[in-house]
Amino acid sequence: MTATAVLTARALLLDMDGTLVNSDAVVERIWRRWADRQGLAGDEVMKVVHGRQGHASMALLLPGRPMEQNHADNARMLAEETADMDGVVAIPGASRFLASLHGLPHALVTSADVALSTARMAAGGLRLPDVRITAESVGASKPDPEGFLKGAAELGVAPADCVVFEDSGAGIQAGRAAGMRVVGVGPRAGLHGPDALVRDLTEVRVEAVGDGTIRLHVG
Repeated sequence: MTATAVLTARALLLDMDGTLVNSDAVVERIWRRWADRQGLAGDEVMKVVHGRQGHASMALLLPGRPMEQNHADNARMLAEETADMDGVVAIPGASRFLASLHGLPHALVTSADVALSTARMAAGGLRLPDVRITAESVGASKPDPEGFLKGAAELGVAPADCVVFEDSGAGIQAGRAAGMRVVGVGPRAGLHGPDALVRDLTEVRVEAVGDGTIRLHVG
């Protein structure tokens, strides 16, 4: 599909990091420090971590390490990230986009936990959707589809009637595995073949149709 498209849905499922807020600066800081401690190349680590829960990234990067260590490291890093909002800003168009969803079925589906997602949305000056699927809500990280399927179930909408907004390969894979269409946001997303692609959320217009359908003008 080209960068200009019209999609219809009955609900939207929104990733956070890279989709609604730009947290790349702090993610780079935290993960490159972790890579140094593990003797790993920072550039290689950064190719893996976007979109996943931290312990899932660690399991891929250090396959022989006990998961208890990964969960302990992840808890420490989540605390570090929650305390570091330097450089966290809204993706262009995110505030207007969220405002346009008022009264329409939508949910946040993020690999961040409650504390981190609340802090980052606040740092970006963005309102939190009423329905939120966070790290605490799922047993499996993206690219597993569990989070998106739970979001659809919470909203009472069939997966095929949902459109996902994502920036990462893991997130796009999760959306597809859930049987949903995916709008990619930003340059990372373009590497993973979303159904439609935008530079940022200024390129998305939401139109509510009387029968409960949401029409998305993308591009």
